[in-house]
Amino acid sequence: MADDSEKSVEIKTDDAKDDDSSSDDNNSNVNIAENDEPVKTFKDLGVTEVLCEACEQLGWKTPTKIQVEAIPVALQGKDVIGLAETGSGKTGAFALPILQSLLASAQRLHTLILTPTRELAFQIAEQFEALGSSIGVKTAVIVGGIDMMSQSLVLAKKPHIVIATPGRLIDHLENTKGFSLRALKFLVMDEADRILNMDFETEVDKILKVIPRDRRTFLFSATMTKKVAKLQRAALKDPVKCAVNTKYSTVEKLQQYYVFIPSKYKDCYLVSIINELAGNSFMIFCSTCNNAQRVALLLRNLGITAIPLHGQMSQNKRLGSLNKFKSKSRSVLLATDVASRGLDIPHVDCVINYDIPTHSKDYIHRVGRTARAGRSGKSITFVTQYDVELFQRIETLIGKKLPAFPTQEEEVMMLVERVSEAQRFARIEMKEQGEKRKRPRGEEGDDTEQSSGVRKKVRGGAGTNRRRGY
Repeated sequence: MADDSEKSVEIKTDDAKDDDSSSDDNNSNVNIAENDEPVKTFKDLGVTEVLCEACEQLGWKTPTKIQVEAIPVALQGKDVIGLAETGSGKTGAFALPILQSLLASAQRLHTLILTPTRELAFQIAEQFEALGSSIGVKTAVIVGGIDMMSQSLVLAKKPHIVIATPGRLIDHLENTKGFSLRALKFLVMDEADRILNMDFETEVDKILKVIPRDRRTFLFSATMTKKVAKLQRAALKDPVKCAVNTKYSTVEKLQQYYVFIPSKYKDCYLVSIINELAGNSFMIFCSTCNNAQRVALLLRNLGITAIPLHGQMSQNKRLGSLNKFKSKSRSVLLATDVASRGLDIPHVDCVINYDIPTHSKDYIHRVGRTARAGRSGKSITFVTQYDVELFQRIETLIGKKLPAFPTQEEEVMMLVERVSEAQRFARIEMKEQGEKRKRPRGEEGDDTEQSSGVRKKVRGGAGTNRRRGY
């Protein structure tokens, strides 16, 4: 098969159905039956002793399905397209073969990993550092929002692994003297469909021009584009497609619900659900930065410890928000889709789609923030009178009819007065923050405890919720 670069071998498990569309006419898929004997350990997959020990220290006892499929293929020196649900250990599936190749022949600037978002880049770097700590792997995270000069100094030291967002990497390739990727051995695209889409088209083309054609390429995502042309842009050679559940799937342990509500009472329903599930931690997805900020202020005015994470915040604030939420000092994270892909926060109990995602595939990524690595979790999607068609598309994509989440309308309506007062204060604060940004650079109050002191003005604001476990 090696002579025909457009053929791919497909390994399938879990009775995965072949749902490749007919447009894949050049992509002949060969199904390889699963071996009868289940592989038990990383050692059986061909991972070396040192890395097996590193896995043990991280608490990875047995490989996940995607790791069982992808690691042996990658160790044989083939290109891999990995398709598996969120939270299934995809990072480990490409990290272990890369580290093993580094062990065999150590080389600076050995691997480039491209990610669509900055937070995901930091998370992948953490995993590489944890796995490669005993063998002294050096990584560099090259993302926007951070000073280019300090990044240039890190690149001058020639780390083994560069984890980057495409835009900032191009800046360095064009402007940083002495930095080139001519000796690159591995290219990984995590959340590959998003990187290969229009968002990063020009950047990816530029990067592919300056890296060697003789390299290994891995593409990983939970939702993979079907267009062969797009995959070929990543210049794969004779790739093996490792698919675990090729149907777009959400995890079995995830309980998914919807709530059908009038759009003007969205905030009331949100507060009611957060109160009802008090003691859980929530990730709430909004469609715009503005909305994420507004709802965070609104909840804070009602005494709920909410924190925003969106693209208009400085990079330090974004990491700060994420760390506060990870360390559980905040129980509610209000996020835009910048946080929907790849982020691994183990303790998210509930994902709420405050605004329904316009792209159905984003739904899979959003709800994949909970019920990770075998835990259970809940997701609740708000459907207003304007969202019915989008919601039906999501149900079609995941092949499930979602049940309604039980809510008591009378109880929700009792909150209207308090919530509308908090909305008013949130609007005032948004205005104040907007004015602050126009002034010379000062700290914008993204997560100030006082929150301009308005919370105290909302009747029963902090007290009532604190009794309910906030």
